[in-house]
Amino acid sequence: MSSSRIASFYRLSVEERRRKIAEALNLPSADVEALAHGDGLPLEVADAMVENAVGTFALPFGVALNFKVNGRDYVVPMVVEEPSVIAAASYAALLAREGGGFVAEADPGAMIGQIQLVNVPDPGAAVERIGAARARLLEAAEELTPGLCKRGAGPRDVEVRLVRGDDGETMVVVHVLLDTGDAMGANAVNSLVEGLAPMVEEIAGGTVCLRILSNLSDRRLARASVRVPFAALGRDGLSGAEVAERMMHAYRFAAADPYRATTHNKGIMNGVDAVALATGNDWRAIEAGAHAYACRDGRYTSLTTWRIEGEHLVGSIELPMAVSTVGPLVKSHPRVRLAFRVLGVSGARELGGIMAAAGLASNMAAMRALATEGIQKGHMSLHARSVLLAAGARGAAVEQLRKRLVAAGDVKIDRAIALLRTTEPTS
Repeated sequence: MSSSRIASFYRLSVEERRRKIAEALNLPSADVEALAHGDGLPLEVADAMVENAVGTFALPFGVALNFKVNGRDYVVPMVVEEPSVIAAASYAALLAREGGGFVAEADPGAMIGQIQLVNVPDPGAAVERIGAARARLLEAAEELTPGLCKRGAGPRDVEVRLVRGDDGETMVVVHVLLDTGDAMGANAVNSLVEGLAPMVEEIAGGTVCLRILSNLSDRRLARASVRVPFAALGRDGLSGAEVAERMMHAYRFAAADPYRATTHNKGIMNGVDAVALATGNDWRAIEAGAHAYACRDGRYTSLTTWRIEGEHLVGSIELPMAVSTVGPLVKSHPRVRLAFRVLGVSGARELGGIMAAAGLASNMAAMRALATEGIQKGHMSLHARSVLLAAGARGAAVEQLRKRLVAAGDVKIDRAIALLRTTEPTS
């Protein structure tokens, strides 16, 4: 695509937005028609995906605009129910363009499978024996993962840890590192450690208990950075330099205080999770890994880092990003397939970098709003639409009433119902 910048996109009707996106991305008419069909998941597919299915549940499917990552423009699909997430990410991406956009990268897909050994007579000696058998274990692991090995992925290493339980017992925990390529790899990792466990048990002694992947995928990190000139940051009578300094105060608060860091990181995950949902990825695993990574040094802190360099505000993010661009869901879910066509990524590492950039953009937008006018003004302006829909407003009345509701400064359901009644025709 030539550019992800589509001016006044939010002012267009839904039908006009579909047309604009189709033109920008050269989407076939069948894709545009698929977007018009409420919930894009056929019931028979849903029934095959989960147990006890009784229906499907739709969420808004939107696109974040203005993203330039590694010099390339992207329209970023997002599935999210919360107002302002997509708008905030799009606006931050627009500010980022003033400094050249985002730079992003992601590591190869090395996932960790854990084999837990309990009742080990001599844990120290077990560690030595497993270390000595590393080459033999890796050879066995390759035999258990022939498909991955053929694709240039496969087992990468075997490590051993001693973990002391609260009962005083020292467990021996073997980590098997598996490059899963463009797959998230949970099934491949679980199958591998289950297949390798008898051999590990024989070498180490003791008894194998758990054999399962870890969602702290810290050997599969994604990173993004951005460099925004002060000139792009000014607002509400504040200069760009003043806004940047206020944003630095917000960052230092999150870096130092876990209560603030939790909400700070939730804002980051607004962007990450929305892309994960749109692309059919396991957002729960990504969330768990991100928050564990945020306290890797013994205390919970910010996933992002911000600093001032000259006349620029510079931000960066690093977090585990175990994502997939292949697999059954990509093939079976019509909207997931469409999301990948919109995004146009070539593999999981490219997707991971874009998701990291989406998280960094969400963080930048939130800090800028918090440090200036506060988070509620913009959020409640968008939230007012949801409130009016809940009150029963439909069609052209929604936008007119939204302005009145926001102007009244009381974005609540009872106020919306009262406003709606004043516009209803009398008999």
